[in-house]
Amino acid sequence: MKNFRLINGTEIPAIGLGTWQTPDGETAVKAVSHAIKCGYRHVDAAAVYDNEKSVGEGIRKGLQEAGLKREELFVTSKVWNTERGYDRTMRAFEKTVGDLGLNYLDLYLIHWPANAKQFADWQKLNAETWRAMEELYKAGRIRSIGVSNFYAHHLEALMQGAEVMPMVNQIEFHPGFMQKEVVDFCHQHDILVEAWSPLGTGKMLSNETLLSVADKYGCSVAQLCVRWVLQNGVLPLPKSITPSRIEENLDVDGFTISDADMATINAMEYCGGSGLNADEVDF
Repeated sequence: MKNFRLINGTEIPAIGLGTWQTPDGETAVKAVSHAIKCGYRHVDAAAVYDNEKSVGEGIRKGLQEAGLKREELFVTSKVWNTERGYDRTMRAFEKTVGDLGLNYLDLYLIHWPANAKQFADWQKLNAETWRAMEELYKAGRIRSIGVSNFYAHHLEALMQGAEVMPMVNQIEFHPGFMQKEVVDFCHQHDILVEAWSPLGTGKMLSNETLLSVADKYGCSVAQLCVRWVLQNGVLPLPKSITPSRIEENLDVDGFTISDADMATINAMEYCGGSGLNADEVDF
């Protein structure tokens, strides 16, 4: 599997490099440029990660060294919570493309939904943020638009007044935390689910169940998790700053997890989650 196809026909490479918790500066530049050189064609960024200038430098360096054009890379970013609303989203977008050094984004996401805990008018706030993203999409500044960390009720409210339907929902998704209700809703509405933290921020790597299954396939637990995400119809965004692990996380075409082993992993009890709840967060 090389690509997923979004509802608007846009092709999105099936494994992306996550950049959350990637230190700013030379570390981010090296990680991103190495990923592109070793075959990644999808980079996931966000304003709040405080590393977009370095990610942008890594993109330019990687493209140049790999002999690729900008159009051959899929780049995502996200509007942060403090920038919700029409005007602020417009300004946030311009800052992000400026920091990344790009003329357009392939995907732009609302990073977290405004929720009822913080805002009496949360539906309106999400709708105004979305209206700005729709305009940027129609103007060709963004090739596709979506959300992140939205539950089904957040999506339902947003879709009621939307002119352009969300194409992506990026959520926490890994063994022991599958968010089935959200995933099922998205699949029913042709919304691609992306998995942030598919390795459970590293917590999966020492899990006994996963170690046992990975041993059967002669792969690492990280490779098993990436492959498991893909076989669940979800797009994984593994993060690493170690060159060998960046390469390893992309190298998952050599095996297929059996139905029985998929069922075993799918049945794992809750583990490794961040504990973040989109209806409860107050940041």
